[in-house]
Amino acid sequence: MRAFLLALIIAIFAPAMVLSSYQKTLAKGVDAVYYNDEVSNCEFEMVSESTLSGECKLSFENYSSKDVQFTLEFHEDFYFEDDVPMVALMNNKAPYEVDLGGKEKKIINLKTEIDVSNMENHIEGGSASGVNVIIKSGEKMRKL
Repeated sequence: MRAFLLALIIAIFAPAMVLSSYQKTLAKGVDAVYYNDEVSNCEFEMVSESTLSGECKLSFENYSSKDVQFTLEFHEDFYFEDDVPMVALMNNKAPYEVDLGGKEKKIINLKTEIDVSNMENHIEGGSASGVNVIIKSGEKMRKL
């Protein structure tokens, strides 16, 4: 029974520990970039009848000692057919350019005005946490 419980615990926690160790030691470029979605969030507010203001604060850390540059886009998972896009509205000015120095931890603040006059359904305001992003550098892409 003890061996089974130990094997179960190892199976649950080992993959995350291996990935984290790889990212902190051997990874290069965007593979060495950690995105903390738990503290990242976006807020939206209507500023006029046709304009929505969006502001996102995204937390990144570069585990590599070398500088890294990448582009950032927002990704949204839709669970139902009638879901209204929220975070994906920030892609109207995408891709965003991000530079992180070696071993740098940084909050990226992105702000944009979104024209919603041609949209049937759109949000009037709100906030989102646990924001999904896609980062790209050259041929390398990661969905976070």
